[in-house]
Amino acid sequence: MDSAGKEREAVQLMAEAEKRVKASHSFLRGLFGGNTKIEEACEMYTRAANMFKMAKNWSAAGNAFCQAAKLHMQLQSKHDSATSFVDAGNAYKKADPQEAINCLNAAIDIYTDMGRFTIAAKHHITIAEIYETELVDIEKAIAHYEQSADYYKGEESNSSANKCLLKVAAYAAQLEQYQKAIEIYEQVGANTMDNPLLKYSAKDYFFKAALCHFIVDELNAKLALEKYEEMFPAFTDSRECKLLKKLLEAHEEQNSEAYTEAVKEFDSISRLDQWLTTMLLRIKKSIQGDGEGDGDLK
Repeated sequence: MDSAGKEREAVQLMAEAEKRVKASHSFLRGLFGGNTKIEEACEMYTRAANMFKMAKNWSAAGNAFCQAAKLHMQLQSKHDSATSFVDAGNAYKKADPQEAINCLNAAIDIYTDMGRFTIAAKHHITIAEIYETELVDIEKAIAHYEQSADYYKGEESNSSANKCLLKVAAYAAQLEQYQKAIEIYEQVGANTMDNPLLKYSAKDYFFKAALCHFIVDELNAKLALEKYEEMFPAFTDSRECKLLKKLLEAHEEQNSEAYTEAVKEFDSISRLDQWLTTMLLRIKKSIQGDGEGDGDLK
């Protein structure tokens, strides 16, 4: 069956489902087996949704899954309702990001009510990603990553919580909320430095925390660096720690060339990502006489 044929069949199923719902509302039906009609309607809406999916009519698929979700709720089938709302959200993601968020939020409400916090956390991440990529609303993305981290922590899923928190920290620093970023990087660094499998990452978190300190105040960065070396002796021998010491020295001497040279040398071995480049540029701009317009690190 081609797309048009699938879509026609889906529309017919939607009409049939609506008839079933209306029939269930009649007085006698309400007394005798109204629920059976609603169950049939649920099944029809779901079949219609899958037909629409095959025809790539994502909005119609989302709407059909939504109708099924509402009827499942009427039947007190919370789990099925939440599943249908998630299916609706996934379909809407391809056509209407805001509607996808509404459906996922509806699913989250049901899952939290059922005490299924790990699943709710996963869907908060999906919403955060829609805000990141489709709607480009970073503040809202941060809020959903934070909520997800809270739920994961409550369920003792600390590594999942940390992943969400690191997203929050990266965005907070970009939005110049340095204190918030520092607290997260220090907390995750402290949590990972004693774990044999994760301790290698701890140096990155302390490095990022120190850079955030550096943007705010050079003295703060020095004190923070001393603290991190004391907390995590392995940090002292890391290339990140050595780079920070060179940058602090260059900044103290207001030597723009020495600063750029130290960054270049680091970058030749470990490529700087966009976030690090942005932070290092912000620090460089505070060196007097660095009159290079937008500034450059290379």
